[in-house]
Amino acid sequence: MSKFQLNINGSSHDVLADGDMPLLWVIRDLVKLKGTKFGCGKGFCGACTVHLDGAAIRSCTLPVSAVGNLKITTIEGVSTNGNHLVQEVWNQLNVAQCGYCQPGQIMSALALLANKKKPTDSDIDQSMSGNLCRCGTYLRIKKAIKKAAVSL
Repeated sequence: MSKFQLNINGSSHDVLADGDMPLLWVIRDLVKLKGTKFGCGKGFCGACTVHLDGAAIRSCTLPVSAVGNLKITTIEGVSTNGNHLVQEVWNQLNVAQCGYCQPGQIMSALALLANKKKPTDSDIDQSMSGNLCRCGTYLRIKKAIKKAAVSL
């Protein structure tokens, strides 16, 4: 076990963990932030997406020892009460069906919009292709990203 000091959502968290422990489990089990979801454990589904210094990453495959001093942002760090523009658009367009994958979807969408202010359909497809939705709300997700891009 090693001690890690992590910057999560702008706050410092000291955690005692095995260096190989995936960041997802540190976030969920040790820091007790439950918004980031477990999906496949292999980095294929995107449910565990968080930002590491603004880049969307799969937290289920990243060992906590690889984080270093990088800033982690989870879905809880996007806004304190769910009123970020992207979250509001998600609600306006009823994007979520079951909702399980949506934290990962939103985190990937935010990373896309941070890098591409006016993403094309191709940009959206490419950026969001690593996020699976069992309910199939892909068209609503794309529409929400386009609407948010206009308003940002």
